[in-house]
Amino acid sequence: MSSFLRRILLKEDPSVYEDKDSHLPRVLKVRDFLALGVGTIVSTSIFTLPGVVAADHAGPAVALSCLLASIVAGLVAFAYAEMAAAMPFAGSAYSWINVVFGEVFGWIAGWALLAEYFIAVAFVASGLSANFRGLLATFGMSIPNALANPFGTNGGIVDIIAVVVMILVGALLSRGVSEAARVERILVVLKVLAILAFIAIGATAIHIQNYIPFIPAHKVLPDGSEFGGWKGVYTGVSTIFLAYIGFDSIAANSAEAKDPERTMPRGIIGSLIIAVILFVSVSLVLVGMFNYKKYAGNAAPVGWALQTAGHPLAATIIEAVAVVGMFTALIGMMMAGSRLLYSFGRDGMLPKSLGKLNKNKLPNNALLVLTVIGIVIGSVFPFSFLSQLISAGTLIAFMFVSLGIYRLRPREGVDIANPAFKMPLYPVLPALAFLGALVVFMGLDIQAKLYSGAWFVIGIIIYLGYGMRHSVLNKRVNK
Repeated sequence: MSSFLRRILLKEDPSVYEDKDSHLPRVLKVRDFLALGVGTIVSTSIFTLPGVVAADHAGPAVALSCLLASIVAGLVAFAYAEMAAAMPFAGSAYSWINVVFGEVFGWIAGWALLAEYFIAVAFVASGLSANFRGLLATFGMSIPNALANPFGTNGGIVDIIAVVVMILVGALLSRGVSEAARVERILVVLKVLAILAFIAIGATAIHIQNYIPFIPAHKVLPDGSEFGGWKGVYTGVSTIFLAYIGFDSIAANSAEAKDPERTMPRGIIGSLIIAVILFVSVSLVLVGMFNYKKYAGNAAPVGWALQTAGHPLAATIIEAVAVVGMFTALIGMMMAGSRLLYSFGRDGMLPKSLGKLNKNKLPNNALLVLTVIGIVIGSVFPFSFLSQLISAGTLIAFMFVSLGIYRLRPREGVDIANPAFKMPLYPVLPALAFLGALVVFMGLDIQAKLYSGAWFVIGIIIYLGYGMRHSVLNKRVNK
């Protein structure tokens, strides 16, 4: 084996990460991770994607797309739960893969996740801004195009609302995770109550004929896209999957978990179960209230459905709570993204200043960089462009984590802790989780794959040009 190959396959000692992350205060409980998970997963997507997927791809079978996407996400969540229980380190997949596969693979997985967090922060902030402007419109108010849209889009210069909310959440997180977690819990409860209110009110306006046929006949549309049949359901799975990727944000904060062996599995799996129930319920109610074709081009199907069904006051209240509730996704994404950046700096893969903690033991340098980059991305790229990249990067990390169980299991109880939770039906489920993530990835559109390929090339260049030479692991081994 060449010295270069030996070098890039170096694995980090898990005890080193335990020591490095020991300065992060372990204050987060199961309820905090449930709030983080539900707040991140049940975000902008639940108020938009069910209507979009029903109209563009699956018809009433959007509920089936939600369910199939959740099965794949659930398989990967089992792998995440075991990894997080055995190795409760900051940085989630990046740190785990560094330990079980080696530095270069850890970098690839972490770099893929970094794309998710940079883009997701801007994506959620842009979505919040769009929904807030929609809410203002119901009161006859508007924001000038120059301050409502990204640069170069519809006369826009900067999406000022998106910028302000990112700054506000960054300021909240800079005060500590305990305070942020309290705010998160309150907002998540409000958001879940709003969703349950929509389900209860909408259920009174369901017309059974809107479910027939449940899976519409397959056809190719003039733009070349496919609607209906199992192909439509499959496309819907790949589209709606981005809603379920939020459980990675739980794992990224595992270094701050109390009793992580029990806290992490319960937080990861519990939040996903809650999210699935809500997504499927919202989807079934939406397509039951009106024919799925009515949601074509509708950016706010939940509010529209309530308004049209004769519940304008409920629509306004639920939309208002939904806008406030979107802060929960932003809190979760910015917490997780800053911990990932901190992990890169901690290991010397990016400038070491990112891995510094302030006097309150918080990675605020990493948080500041994430906030600034999120603002820049959100100011330049439109909402529709941002949505293309989110799933791609995360699915790559999901595949690594699923396969990583095969390298983790022989080391549990040896040099890695033997966790209380283990992925069931080993060795079958890790393979199914990998294949499920791969199938969903293949269903993404060509643009998403091209963008993720370009991001991967940039990451390899940075690794070879900077990370490999400045790596703390490399310097320690070569002493």
